[in-house]
Amino acid sequence: MTTALTTDTSEAWQVLRRTAELTAPRIRLALDRLSEPVRTVARYHFGWCDADGRHTDAGWGKGLRGALVLGGAQAVGAGPGEALGAAAAVELVHNFSVLHDDVMDQDATRRGRPTAWTVFGSAQALLAGDAMLVLAMEELASSPPPARHVAGTRELCRALLALVAGQSADLAFEERADVGLDECLTMAAGKTAALFAGACGLGALAADAGPAQVEALRGYGHHLGLAFQLVDDLLGIWGDTRATGKPVGADLRRRKKSLPVVAALGSGTPAGRRLAELYQDDRPLEPTGVARATTLVEQAGGRDWALAEADRQRSLALDRLAEVTLDPDAAHGLRALVDLATHRSS
Repeated sequence: MTTALTTDTSEAWQVLRRTAELTAPRIRLALDRLSEPVRTVARYHFGWCDADGRHTDAGWGKGLRGALVLGGAQAVGAGPGEALGAAAAVELVHNFSVLHDDVMDQDATRRGRPTAWTVFGSAQALLAGDAMLVLAMEELASSPPPARHVAGTRELCRALLALVAGQSADLAFEERADVGLDECLTMAAGKTAALFAGACGLGALAADAGPAQVEALRGYGHHLGLAFQLVDDLLGIWGDTRATGKPVGADLRRRKKSLPVVAALGSGTPAGRRLAELYQDDRPLEPTGVARATTLVEQAGGRDWALAEADRQRSLALDRLAEVTLDPDAAHGLRALVDLATHRSS
């Protein structure tokens, strides 16, 4: 995606690679505890096997949420080993939600290949997601020391409840014509930002951080998550399928009310009104309709608003980081992740 926001994100990718080196083996071991065929469905979703169970290395996503756990722990003085179980748990929770989300949205492609439900069926994909959620709780419970289990479980459960509320609102918006921008931002705060905030909180809790540090890192994660969702919505309309691994324009085809769309619909502009007329029909848009909707969202200011809001959320995330004294190297890595969230192409 070409935007006004450009920067070097190589350092952030180094952080993610280091996180994957630590967390991927633990997640693989967790998935190995599953029975068949759920194990194959889960491994396929992570990109570690094909539909017949043969080994592949298709890639399992960015691992950003796990990086936030480890970065949050390191920022307040803990080593990665103290938060590794929590990092694996958060990645399992995220992928649980992705499996369910793909079924609910009927998305056929993710990370450049068919989604798990299109290969194995909806029921098996949902069961694999459920199994990941159970494994996440098991990973969290097995992390030392036991005194942190209760606080960590509460942190993750709060994030999960907010995630479910946000996803429910997102689905409900598809049936409504009067979605406001504030409630759309609230939806995104639950659907996406809650797990980002929870990941940072889990990292801080794993390091026995004080309340002020935990809250500041949660706030950093919240604003980072909102920036991430805003850019995700922009990429869903103007991204490159080769980079995102998902069909660009799929949200518009379903007349989904993403943040740029809602900003455009509420703009009061002629283009916004024409977009509202286009969104009145409940049938999927044809390719010409998707192209027309893309133009109208931009003409109505939805793209510019989302870019500006993503940059504002980026600044707020950095402000929260500055509120507490953090390990310099870890703080540098967390700042790099903010840049990645707002300057990525996938």
